[in-house]
Amino acid sequence: MRIIINSSSMVPIYEQITDQIKSLIRGGELKENDNLLSVRALSKELKISALTVKKAYDSLEEEGFTVTIHGKGTYVGAVNPGLLLEEQKKELEADLEQAVCKGRRYGISDEDIRSLFELILEG
Repeated sequence: MRIIINSSSMVPIYEQITDQIKSLIRGGELKENDNLLSVRALSKELKISALTVKKAYDSLEEEGFTVTIHGKGTYVGAVNPGLLLEEQKKELEADLEQAVCKGRRYGISDEDIRSLFELILEG
């Protein structure tokens, strides 16, 4: 599992970890029942606080992506296709929102943005 931390990013480190692990799960690189590194091992590898990794793992578990078994470790949970689809839609929505905001900052009308979007969809 390869996780890259960008310390100059405005995104908190635990969110960077969470996002990258979700990405690995969505991409199929991490599959159901795969064991994640221990909190200590990942914190040592990334040279960050174990509390930060713990916060990321807790967040993943809360969202249903992982399961932690006390004394055994953290594993990728049963991948719910509906949950993955919702996560992907949420990510796409954020990207589209950014694009619309950028277009508006450039002074492009909503109608022109719609037209551009339709052109892109037509491929």
